Amino acid sequence: MSGVWYPAAPMNLIRITLEDGTRRRCRPHTPAGTLLKKPCDARGLPFIGARVNNDIVSLTYPLEVNAEVRFLTMTDPQGMRIYRDSLAFLLAKTAAALFPDGRFSIEHSLGTGLFCRFEATAGRRGGALSSRQVAALEAAMRRLVARNLPIRRRKLAFADALERFQKAGLQDKVNLLRFRNPPKIVIYECDRFVDLAHGPLAPGTSALNYFKLIHYPPGLVLQLPSGEVPRRVTPFRDQPHLFQIFNEHKTWGRILGVTNVGRLNELIMNGDVREFMRIEEAFHEKKIIRIADRISALRRQVRLILVAGPSSAGKTTFAKRLAVQLEVNGLCPVMISLDNYYVDDADTPRDAVGGSDYEHIKAVDVELFNQHLLKLFAGKTVELPRFNFERKRRESGGTRLRLTPGQVVIVEGIHGLNPHFTHRIPERQKFTIYISALTQLAIDAGNRISTTDNRLMRRLVRDHAYRGNSPLATLRMWPSVRRGEKTWIFPHQAKADATFNSALDYELAVLKPLVEPLLMEIKPADPEYAEARRLQEFLLNFLAIPKYDVPPTSILREFIGASSFKY
Repeated sequence: MSGVWYPAAPMNLIRITLEDGTRRRCRPHTPAGTLLKKPCDARGLPFIGARVNNDIVSLTYPLEVNAEVRFLTMTDPQGMRIYRDSLAFLLAKTAAALFPDGRFSIEHSLGTGLFCRFEATAGRRGGALSSRQVAALEAAMRRLVARNLPIRRRKLAFADALERFQKAGLQDKVNLLRFRNPPKIVIYECDRFVDLAHGPLAPGTSALNYFKLIHYPPGLVLQLPSGEVPRRVTPFRDQPHLFQIFNEHKTWGRILGVTNVGRLNELIMNGDVREFMRIEEAFHEKKIIRIADRISALRRQVRLILVAGPSSAGKTTFAKRLAVQLEVNGLCPVMISLDNYYVDDADTPRDAVGGSDYEHIKAVDVELFNQHLLKLFAGKTVELPRFNFERKRRESGGTRLRLTPGQVVIVEGIHGLNPHFTHRIPERQKFTIYISALTQLAIDAGNRISTTDNRLMRRLVRDHAYRGNSPLATLRMWPSVRRGEKTWIFPHQAKADATFNSALDYELAVLKPLVEPLLMEIKPADPEYAEARRLQEFLLNFLAIPKYDVPPTSILREFIGASSFKY
């Protein structure tokens, strides 16, 4: 008989190490929350979840092995996600009770809140809620918070869960389960209201004190606090341009009948997804043509086209496709890469944790860039810089460029909408375009798909294939990227002359088989494991589409390769 014998721990107890270094022993299957000494931290903020061996779980999660446990409040990024998802659950429960003749859907982010839509099935003109009804919803939610109702995590047999959702008429959840077959389904239940579990929720309603409902026809905004100031709901700032992009895409999704993952999976299973992909790509092309036509109508004054947007929005491919359409209109655009104007790494600003802050505007040589533009527009020749990304330093010997009369310059980069970035160029000579990936697709009515997740998965694939970054390095860098976006990009987005939504509703099904192996490389010992696990669970909802079905000019090709454009 081979093997090594170890003495059993007393009574088969497991060892738990808490954040403060305290060590405890407990029986297997002990709920994580029972280890809490107090329900709140020193600031009085309730604990709403836990990190167990770098996996994010609910407080009712049964501890089964030796573990390091840290309890989460709203001030933790993962804790704020739990708080937001729990409030969305509470809103869905309240809406189902107050308005049983309709259906609420949580559609997309809007600033620091979530836009939610009400769809009536009968008896309500247009399905829109009045400001009085929105106020009634908020009052009902606050009564539920005061009652401190438990939010219980339960496991049901697959057949029982399916029957329960069918009887409730929740077809979006039935469609989602159609393409999954685990023996058990995890749900959350609160006072007879149930929903599929797509992540941990707070243990009870009393933890959900800080929120506000804002009437925003044709729906409402669930306004949230921030992790930095958790006790105060962030003031609502209207972003009509952003809402218009989302609404246009959502309306288009309704026309095509594809608004959730279950419906997309049906198209994949039935062999109809290629036609849907062609329509989506044609929709992109139509939008690009319209923007090119607007620029062409201003050809006597516009000399500089600035394409800006957050990381992995698809700026480069968009700029190349725009250039093609401008050539169709008789213009002869030339593209300049902002990447070559980065300063040496030694001169790059540092972020809050001491790393290189490549999103900072001072990471780019703004003065040299402006000098080159002025010389080009004056008919002079300039030698463009060349940045060596391996050595992280700028080098000479770049391309020599001179504009011909009437040529326009296209520059894509995150700072394009920042007035300081092109401060020496007259405003009338600029045309600015904001691009982002704002998916309209939802998992189901109560659970949206984060546009940030969409971009993160694009970047994971691209950085691994073409920039030599490991999945761990990309996830580790992502918080800094997000901080930079909030500081240097998002505040300027409303200034754009045109906007473009680069999201493709089929793309997560293409990214799924490419992202999943990358996420498997990240292990429980890594702090980034929590994010990797969350994305893995999310991708289980999708059937896969082979990447060779993606057209060669698609924006998605910028990330998965085999594009007909050169980068």
